[in-house]
Amino acid sequence: MAAVILNLDTVNLSDEQFYRLCQVNPDWQLERNAQGELIVMPPVGGISGNREADFISLLWLWNRQTGLGKVFSSATIFRLPKGGDRAPDAAWVSLTRWQALSREEQEKFPPICPDFVIELRSRSDSLPEIQAKMREYLHSGLRLGWLVNPQQQQVEIYRPQQPLEIMELPANLSGEDVLPGFSLFISIFE
Repeated sequence: MAAVILNLDTVNLSDEQFYRLCQVNPDWQLERNAQGELIVMPPVGGISGNREADFISLLWLWNRQTGLGKVFSSATIFRLPKGGDRAPDAAWVSLTRWQALSREEQEKFPPICPDFVIELRSRSDSLPEIQAKMREYLHSGLRLGWLVNPQQQQVEIYRPQQPLEIMELPANLSGEDVLPGFSLFISIFE
């Protein structure tokens, strides 16, 4: 389970201090939620790491063919406009929105919410915490998000101003108008 180790309301780390904390602790996967709590994310095991790599690879291949944006791994922290510094397992930002950022903003923690994210629930992830993370993305401008939940053999699909959709596995997911032509078939996890 992700460990919340510090409520930042009492410490008041600036964005720059949080950035520096992450830089001097490169082996830690740190995030901040919208409430300002610092979260240390545990490393994932081999099965989750392999699944995450598959998702990123397929998203990257689609993007390479279309040239519509930029793909990011779980090592990238996004400074969400409505609060939180989050690192999705896979993310995509449209080229227009990415190019609107300054070089410095691109090099640090981009102050932008991805257009699309995939979060893969690993055995160490609390479902309510990862669902709250998905809602943070939505609140900050996410256009489409998939929470892949192998433990319950389902995918939760998040869209703005729409009710949560839950698909049982196996499922063929569509990138809809956010990622035109992208689809991902997810079979039953063993």
